[in-house]
Amino acid sequence: MSNLSDSPDRFGLVSRAFHWGMAALFAAQFLSAAAHWALPRESALRGTLWSYHTNLGTTLFLLVLLRGVWGLLNLRNRPAHANFIGQAAKLGHLALYALMVIVPAVRLVASAGGTRGFSYFGISIFPARETAIAWTQVAAEWHGAMGWILAALVLGHIAMAVVWHRLIKRDDVLSQMA
Repeated sequence: MSNLSDSPDRFGLVSRAFHWGMAALFAAQFLSAAAHWALPRESALRGTLWSYHTNLGTTLFLLVLLRGVWGLLNLRNRPAHANFIGQAAKLGHLALYALMVIVPAVRLVASAGGTRGFSYFGISIFPARETAIAWTQVAAEWHGAMGWILAALVLGHIAMAVVWHRLIKRDDVLSQMA
């Protein structure tokens, strides 16, 4: 059971499964958003990828919440972040987690107050309203911009892992999550 939980030397199997599984799902999510933004409306690929965006985003939101609970339960056991770079890494991770919660949360709020409603894999969560609640639609306007900021942070996270830890420092940080 000890290999399931985190330790000071290495993240456990559950943390690694959350990390890499969610990494793959976020890649698909950012691809769907990029296709929606970059491809013409009549593109079948754009429509297909975009059709997964809501269900995938909701799944990621649920996984982020579960991962957050798991992380808090393992907080004392996790590998330490020492010195200035370690503290910067903590802040970067905090920003990642904050946006992984806020980005879908604002979209859910907008859906709750919107005229389209919201369903998750065909199950109605919020019914459509006749008239949108104005303040909830303001939140929807932030969803896309914050999503791209999250994508930039994810790219920075990857760059720090590969460039800083693997190529420059040549330390063992990547193996803690591999």
